Amino acid sequence: MNPEASVDIKAFIDARKVSAYQWLVLALCFLIVTMDGLDTAVMGFVAPAIMQDWHVARAAFGPIMSAAMIGLAVGALVAGPLADRVGRKTILVGSVGCFGFFSLCCAFADTPAQLIALRFLTGLGLGAAMPNSTTLLSEYVPSRSRSLLLTIMFTGFNFGSGAGGFVAAGLIPHVGWRAVFLFGGIVPLLSVPLLLGLLPESARFMLVRKAAASRIAATLGRVCGHKFGDEVSFTAPEPAAVDKAPVRMLFADGYAFGTLMLWVTYFMGLLIIYLLTGWLPTLIKDAGLPVERAAAITGLFQLGGTVGAVAVGFAMDRMNRNAVIGVAYLLGGVFIFALGTGSLTSALLPVLVACAGFCMSGAQTGLNALAPTYYPTRARATGVSWMLGFGRFGGILGSFVGGILLSIGFSFATVFSILAVPAVIAAMAIVMNRVALRYIASPVGEA
Repeated sequence: MNPEASVDIKAFIDARKVSAYQWLVLALCFLIVTMDGLDTAVMGFVAPAIMQDWHVARAAFGPIMSAAMIGLAVGALVAGPLADRVGRKTILVGSVGCFGFFSLCCAFADTPAQLIALRFLTGLGLGAAMPNSTTLLSEYVPSRSRSLLLTIMFTGFNFGSGAGGFVAAGLIPHVGWRAVFLFGGIVPLLSVPLLLGLLPESARFMLVRKAAASRIAATLGRVCGHKFGDEVSFTAPEPAAVDKAPVRMLFADGYAFGTLMLWVTYFMGLLIIYLLTGWLPTLIKDAGLPVERAAAITGLFQLGGTVGAVAVGFAMDRMNRNAVIGVAYLLGGVFIFALGTGSLTSALLPVLVACAGFCMSGAQTGLNALAPTYYPTRARATGVSWMLGFGRFGGILGSFVGGILLSIGFSFATVFSILAVPAVIAAMAIVMNRVALRYIASPVGEA
């Protein structure tokens, strides 16, 4: 290589094979997302034991269940702009330490009020981890396989959520529910030194923050397995108006419409997923099926979603990404509507649940892979985290709406038929975003 050459960081990564270190970055981000999934889902597994231990009624336990979700939304909204100012690695490692520490503290809570506060603080760290894992990995993998690799990373969330059930089942009968929180705190805290030593900072972030070329060369060369010359310089062509503050850039000319469409799509998707997974076990149990049968059928939604995420990511790397996600949401709506028209005791129920999970979770994960490509480096973490943060309110709404609709007399068929509507809205929003880009003078492109 010419030691005087100017290197376009993105083009350099795109032109090379994925190195062993890039696979390591994927593995580390997968680990973070797995721990995120475990600590996010843990409350559902320990709730029965806590309610029995503290003699807390189900209705009174609601705020404890929702505290982390609110913290997730706040954490995502705050962490993105911070990461675009101080670095992806700094905020990412800090978020792991945050949710690990406060999960550990949850093990020592003595009252519901203490647990609400600690779960909210845990949620702040959880909300910061996911968008920054997405952003960092997206800036170190080639465009040709970015969607697939990002969706593989996101399967760690399902893996962690499922693993939480096994951890709880193994610990609670022998040492009690507090041990589950100890596990959920100790593992992330032990990983912090590993992440500090092995995770790289984004080379493109360092460039836009005017870091020394020697530092960028050392980091990028380490990740990609390449030795740069002493006089090398780096570029990363960015769209116009990158001098704006990260949050303002989300609504700058050419970005505003797409930002809103990403938010609407993610909001609708989480509304469906949280309502479906939150209330389906209860509905199946009320229909007369055993509790273990209800849990197994609902678990098929997560299993189908894991397979769907990889399939959608694979398709996004080979076809129009917006169209792939839109079709997945639309098909998800079809399967959810079919759930509403069938019987909870039907032999087709497990198949329909798995297919709904394949499409809905696949589309939702695909949207996580799409968002980083929409924004420039200076606002990428903000764009991803604000989409995730706004979408969390859809999850919170879905958790409450299901109970309200059922309590006022809506039938199972009606509730699930209604759920097909936000799926169609999500599909329309992401496709409208694609169509609008043809007509808006937009700086948006492959990031």
